[in-house]
Amino acid sequence: MNTHWYQWQSGDLLLNCHLQPKASKDEFCDLYGESLKIRITAPPVDGKANAHLIKFLAKQFGVAKNAVSVIKGELARQKRVKIVQPKKIPEQLNIEIQ
Repeated sequence: MNTHWYQWQSGDLLLNCHLQPKASKDEFCDLYGESLKIRITAPPVDGKANAHLIKFLAKQFGVAKNAVSVIKGELARQKRVKIVQPKKIPEQLNIEIQ
């Protein structure tokens, strides 16, 4: 499986994400090029999509919202997200734990 869309860095997980805002539900999708496609229900207005993405990822990886940050692509669909010390890994992502 292609693993270019995620990377471990000292126990933190970096994800390349392709965001699809205004979807019918929040969910992980297939890979989109070198990124993980994530659908979220929030619209891409006034930072709502980013805030919703952070909340969704925090819940999925079992961490507090302040442990998730968008480190690149704040205003773009392509984002790089950092998850500090994830407590759990969503099964459907097939991420190898380090």
